[in-house]
Amino acid sequence: MQKLVLVGGGHSHAIALRQFGLHPVPDVEITLISEAENTPYSGLLPGHVAGFYSYEECHIDLRSLCEFAKAELRIDRAIGLDLARHQVLCEAGEVEFDLVSLDIGSTPMMPAGAAGIGAKPIAQFLKWWNQFDGKSVAIVGGGTGGVELALNMQAKMPELKIHLFQRDRELLPSHNPWVRQQFQKILTQRGIQLHVGQAVERATDCDATVWVTHASATPWVKQSGLAVDAQGFVLVNEFLQSVSHPEVFAAGDIATMMHYDRPKAGVFAVRQGKPLFHNLRAKLENRVLKPYRPQKRYLSLIGTGDKVAVASYGGFGWRAPWVWWVKDFIDRSFMNQFKRMI
Repeated sequence: MQKLVLVGGGHSHAIALRQFGLHPVPDVEITLISEAENTPYSGLLPGHVAGFYSYEECHIDLRSLCEFAKAELRIDRAIGLDLARHQVLCEAGEVEFDLVSLDIGSTPMMPAGAAGIGAKPIAQFLKWWNQFDGKSVAIVGGGTGGVELALNMQAKMPELKIHLFQRDRELLPSHNPWVRQQFQKILTQRGIQLHVGQAVERATDCDATVWVTHASATPWVKQSGLAVDAQGFVLVNEFLQSVSHPEVFAAGDIATMMHYDRPKAGVFAVRQGKPLFHNLRAKLENRVLKPYRPQKRYLSLIGTGDKVAVASYGGFGWRAPWVWWVKDFIDRSFMNQFKRMI
């Protein structure tokens, strides 16, 4: 009996588990290690912050998913890997594996000793947000995540004074000029104070600080001895397999694909789910692995907090209520696949 251990309940692992339920592999024990029984879907979270979606609508029930996949759900926190002994080290003990996959996401990069709350881990952020009753907040990071979060926080708390800090001289630097100009206009019209070209170590004039900065990796990944990139993310090949340890796979934010420079975005984690399943299954069955090649361009749908959204694709952009309807349909369709399990 082979032991497959999935560490983390991210998008790729959720999709892979559903595939294991639909296409069982004999003589394999599957264990999912997760810190919580529910995992958030990033596409619906800004709308949840605004109050458009309930908690249940934007979270996947991992216990039901594991039952469908005939997998064991272990509620625990992974703190390391012992690659020599083939063990995942957890707070409550060790979990042995023959094959292991990591989908543990990332956290915002914060200066040493910085105060405030990170937008990830999402569960911690939502707990904080549900209890927050301040009058002002500083959001550090003017990329897609920071801009969308600012607008949706304001939608929920219209009287909230929001300061948005961006180290670069322009917001949303990964998007085209039209999209950047649209959001500059929207944020200004709604009274969100913009501070561009300013690096922040701490914000002392606000009731709270939320960090939505560049992604950082948990230190134990590098400490385990896995090959990592300069930021500490697992280096994987076109099969989503560690370049240093073939018994280790990784997907989502925690993985960096060799030869493919792609942002840490949820769209890639979703797209990696089925290729990850295929290659995990192929490895277990000693079959040939199948390469995954991420797309160069991808459609980004960014909510503006008023059931309108902006679509960004390469050099093109649109802003309209119908874009929100498309985004809502795509996001709900993704979640519905986990509600139709039998």
